[in-house]
Amino acid sequence: MRRAVDALRRWGERRALTAVALLTALVLGLLFYYPVGTVFVDAVYAGGEWTLGPLADVLTDPFYREIFRFTAYQALLSTAASVALGLPGAWVLARFDFRGRETLRSLTILPFVMPSIMVAIGFVATFGRTGTLNAVLGALGLPEVTLLYSLPAIVVAHAFYNAPLVTRVTTAVWESVDASAVETARTLGASPRRAFRDVVLPQLLPAIAVGATLTFIFTFASFPIVLALGGYQLATVEVFIYSRVQNLAFAEAASLAVVETALSLGLTYGYLRYEARMSSSGRGARPQRRRPLWPASWTQRAAATRLAVAGYGVVVLLVFVAPVASMLLASVTGPQGGFTLDHYLFLLERQQTGTSYQVRPLTAVRNSLVFGLGTLALALPMGVVTSVLTTRDFRGRKVLDALLMAPLTVSGIVVGLGMLRGLVFGTVVFGTRIQVTGALAVVAAHAVGAYPFVTRTVAPLLGGLDPRLVESARTLGASRVRALLDIELPLVAAGVVAGAAFAFAISIGEFDSTVILAEGSSSYTMPVAVQRYLGRRLGPATAMGCVLLAVTGLSFVVIERFGGRTGGRGGF
Repeated sequence: MRRAVDALRRWGERRALTAVALLTALVLGLLFYYPVGTVFVDAVYAGGEWTLGPLADVLTDPFYREIFRFTAYQALLSTAASVALGLPGAWVLARFDFRGRETLRSLTILPFVMPSIMVAIGFVATFGRTGTLNAVLGALGLPEVTLLYSLPAIVVAHAFYNAPLVTRVTTAVWESVDASAVETARTLGASPRRAFRDVVLPQLLPAIAVGATLTFIFTFASFPIVLALGGYQLATVEVFIYSRVQNLAFAEAASLAVVETALSLGLTYGYLRYEARMSSSGRGARPQRRRPLWPASWTQRAAATRLAVAGYGVVVLLVFVAPVASMLLASVTGPQGGFTLDHYLFLLERQQTGTSYQVRPLTAVRNSLVFGLGTLALALPMGVVTSVLTTRDFRGRKVLDALLMAPLTVSGIVVGLGMLRGLVFGTVVFGTRIQVTGALAVVAAHAVGAYPFVTRTVAPLLGGLDPRLVESARTLGASRVRALLDIELPLVAAGVVAGAAFAFAISIGEFDSTVILAEGSSSYTMPVAVQRYLGRRLGPATAMGCVLLAVTGLSFVVIERFGGRTGGRGGF
C-alpha cells in the first residue's frame, strides 16, 4: 500500500508542473484571449452576419483617420519629449558618482507603480488656473499661463511618466560600455566628443530605440492622462473607444480597438526585435569610471559640464517634482490660501453622508485594497508559473513566451471592453449561461495586466541560477517540482516579493479597465474616485490622490527593497 502511495505521489510530482501550466493557460484563455477575441468578433460580426463593414468604416472615414492621426502625433511628440528628458538623466546616472545616486536610479521604476490618474491630478494642481505655477507667476507680478486642456500639457505629462523609463533602459547599457574601447579611441587621437560619437553612441542607439519604442506604445494607448488633461476635445483612440462604450456603440468601439491593437502589436514586435539585439550584444569587460559630481579642479570644461547638470536639475524639479509637490500642497490649502484639512474632512463627511450614486472615499480605498489582494492571489502564481515555463529550454519556447506576454501589448480599455462583452454580459456554454461580474471581473482584468510584471521580475532571476544546483537535487532523488520548491524559488524569493508588490501596485493604480467594469459608485476604486472628484472640485481630488500616493509609495518601497535592479525593466 505504501509503495502504491509513494508511486502515486511521484507520478503526481512529475505531472504537477504540467498540470499547473495547463491550468494557467486555461485561466489566461478565459480571462484574456476569450475577452479580446470577443472584441475582434464584434468588429467583424454585426446583424447576425460576418461583415467587414465596421472595420472598413474606421479605416476609410476621415473622422476616424483624424483620430488616429492625432493619437500618433501626440505619441510622437510625447516620445520626443520623453527621450529629450530621459537621456540627460541617463548621462548623469551613468557618468557621475554622487550621494543619492542609487536612490535616483531606483526612482526610475516609478512609471510602473505610479498611477497615471495621479500624475494627471498633479499636473492639474501645478498648471491649472489656480495652480502652483500661476500662484508663483502672480506673486512675481507676471500674467497667468493657461496650459491645461492643451496638447503641451498632455505631452509634458507623458514625459513625466515615460522619461524615467528611457533613463532606466539607457543607463543600463551606458554603464556596460567597455572603457578599453573608449581609451583606445582616445589613444588614437580622437577627442572626447569624437570618442563618444564613434564608440559610445553606437552602443546606446539600440537602447534609445527601445526606450523610444516603448514610450510610443505607452503614449499611443494612453487613456487617463489624455482624458484628464485633454478631455474629449483632444480625444485619442483610447478616449474615443471609452466614449463609444459609454454610448453603447460596441461595434464601433470594437472596430477602433481592433485597429489600435493591430498597431500596438506591430510596434511591440519592433520593440522585441530591438530587445533581442540588445540581449545578444556582450557586456563591456570593464565599465567606464564615473566622475565625481563635484570636481577636484574647476576647468572651463568641468564648469560647463556641471552647469549643464545643474540646468537639468532645475528641469527635473519643474517637471518631475513640482506636480507631486503641488498635489500635496493643494490637498492642505484652502480656497483662500492657508493651511487646512477641510479637503480630507470632506472625504470623511462624504463617506458618512454620501448618497448611493456619489463616490464614497473609504469605500474606494477598501475596494482598491480588496481588488489588490485578489489580483495578488491570482497574478502571483500565474506569474511564477510563466516564469518557470519561459526559462526552460524546449521547442516553441519563444512562441509560448510571446503568447504569455501578450497582455502587455493590449491596452486596459480593450481588455475592459472584452471583459464587458464576453464575461460580464455572459456567454452560453453547453446550455448554461456563465457570467463574471462585479469584483470578480475587475480582479480578473487587473490580474491580466499585472502577472506579466511578476514574470518579468522573477524570470531573469530563475534564468540566472546555476543549473548545477537543480542537477544536484535531481541526482539526490528530488523530483522536478521538489527541486523547484526547495531550491529555485527560495533563491529567488526577493524577486517573488518584488513581483508581488508590482502586481499589487498595478492593481491599486489601474484605471482603464476599472472605469468600464466598475458597477456604480459602490465598486469604484481610488483612481476612479480621483477622476470623479477631479471633474467637480480640485481639493478633494488632490486629497484622494495623496491617499493613493501613500499606498503606491509603500508598494514602491517594497519593490525597491526586495527587487533591487531586477525589478521593473528586468525584461520589459
